[in-house]
Amino acid sequence: MQTMTQTAAPLAVHTISRSAGYRLALLLRAGLAWLLALLLFFPIFWLGLTAFKTELQAIAVPAQLFFTPTLENFAEVQARSNYLLYAMNSIVTSVASTLIGLLIAAPAAYSMAFSPTKRSKDILMWMLSTKMLPAVGVLVPIYVLYQQAGLLDTRWGLTVIFTLSNLPIMVWMLYSYFKEIPREILEAARMDGATIFQEFRYVVMPLCMGGVASTALLCLVLSWNESFWSLNLGAANAGTLASLIASYSSPEGLFWSKLSAASLMAIAPIIVFGWFCQKQLVQGLTFGAVK
Repeated sequence: MQTMTQTAAPLAVHTISRSAGYRLALLLRAGLAWLLALLLFFPIFWLGLTAFKTELQAIAVPAQLFFTPTLENFAEVQARSNYLLYAMNSIVTSVASTLIGLLIAAPAAYSMAFSPTKRSKDILMWMLSTKMLPAVGVLVPIYVLYQQAGLLDTRWGLTVIFTLSNLPIMVWMLYSYFKEIPREILEAARMDGATIFQEFRYVVMPLCMGGVASTALLCLVLSWNESFWSLNLGAANAGTLASLIASYSSPEGLFWSKLSAASLMAIAPIIVFGWFCQKQLVQGLTFGAVK
């Protein structure tokens, strides 16, 4: 009995030490995660803080953490630039380009995933290679084409260029999601008499809804943040929020408070949208990770 007690004592001490070490490691990982989250969130926090300052408070040294907030910047942004028009242009072009892109990319990815040819891989690589081309390299021909077609400074023109810019990404993402679907499920649907459209509509799409949602959200964010084409192909009528933010850069300098207010008003809608869609986004990004 005494021998068993002597043996159990070191085991209990070892178990307690392992438990303490595990808790310490867990606390360290949690602390590191919080630190990284705060570092990533700090620019947004400082942006929101600056948006409620006056211009003098924004450039004060040292920086002021405590001040009397003001809404003058937001009122001036709306009065000077018609924020609602720019916001509506961003919403229309981003949503329309995402929907049109999905209508094109989903059937293309379905065809390459389930009915591949010997050229499917080459087509996918060619589509991916188009993203390696700098946008400025094709600015002049696209600008000339838009000028001749009457698409300059139009929502439809920006929608088309946004769709074409994001189409390779959409096809690749949907292709990877579709490839994760077991072929046995499709064979069972075909044995039950399902047509290609029914197979795509009632089998493939429900299984990949998370992937489709994450693809749509990513391309929506990319279209929303697109600034190069917005600045070069849009102006007063079809300018997006990216154009609005760029308008606060002048030869006299940067108006930090007004620029922060415009930036906060520009990112707020997409942040709120991403917050409500985070479940679909996480589901899509982890699709296929767990069998």
